[in-house]
Amino acid sequence: MIKKLFFFFKNRKQNSSFDYDVKKKKDLLRKIEELVGVKPKEENYFLKAFTHRSFLEKSSYPLKSNERLEFLGDSVLGEIVAEYLFEKYPDEEEGFLTKTRSHLVNKQSLKKIAFSLNLQDLLFFNDRYLIQDEKKLSNIVADCLEAVIGAIYLDMGHKVAKNFVIKYVITPLVVTGDINNDNNYKGQLLEFAHANKLAQPKYNIIDQSGPQHDKIYTIEVIVNDEIKGIGKGSNKKIAEQNAAKKALSNQNQN
Repeated sequence: MIKKLFFFFKNRKQNSSFDYDVKKKKDLLRKIEELVGVKPKEENYFLKAFTHRSFLEKSSYPLKSNERLEFLGDSVLGEIVAEYLFEKYPDEEEGFLTKTRSHLVNKQSLKKIAFSLNLQDLLFFNDRYLIQDEKKLSNIVADCLEAVIGAIYLDMGHKVAKNFVIKYVITPLVVTGDINNDNNYKGQLLEFAHANKLAQPKYNIIDQSGPQHDKIYTIEVIVNDEIKGIGKGSNKKIAEQNAAKKALSNQNQN
C-alpha cells in the first residue's frame, strides 16, 4: 500500500515556489536538514508540506496544499508505529497494540510534538483566518507534521522517515510515560458498550459550519437508539472523539 502511494505521489507535478517567502523557505529547508540530518533533494515536497490550503488564496500561482501529503504521512506514520509496537511489546495482545498506536498518532500527541519542533513558525497560511485562533492553528500544525513525514518518505525514503518518527514521535512519549495514556475515547466507549451488552455506538453528523478550509463539525453518538453525547471539532475524527468523551462522562455521572 505504502509503495503504491509512493509512486503515485512521485509522479505528480510539483508546486511552483514563486509565491513563497524566500527567507522562510530557506529556514524551512534548513530546519528539515537539522531534524533528519539529510539535505532535501526535492524542496517542493517540503514547501508543499508546510502549505495550508488557506494560503492558496494569497497565491497568484496554482499552488497545492499539504492535504495530499498529510494523507500519505498518516499512512507512513501508522505503519512505522505499528511495526515499532509489534517488536517492542512481543507479549501484548492486539487490543493493547491498537490502543497504543491510536494514542501515538492522535491529534493531541501530534500537536505537542509539532509545537516542540516549532513547525508553526514555518507554516504558510493566510493569517486573516488563523492567527487569532490558537486551537485552529494547533490542528494545522499537527496536520503539517504528518505532511512532513510524507515529504520525508518521498524525498529520502522509508529508513529516514522511520528514524524521524521514532526519534520525534515515539521516543518522547515513551520517555514521559504518555505512551500508556489512553485518550481513545471512541475505543473506550466501544469497550463499555460491549461489556454491558449494548449496541455498537453510531456517530452521525448533525451540523457542519464555516468555510471549506475552516469547518466545524458537530457529531452525536447514539447507543441503543439514545443520544449519549455530542461533540464538536475541526474535523470528523476530533468531533467523534469529543462526542465519545462526553458520552463516557455522562455515563460516569449516572
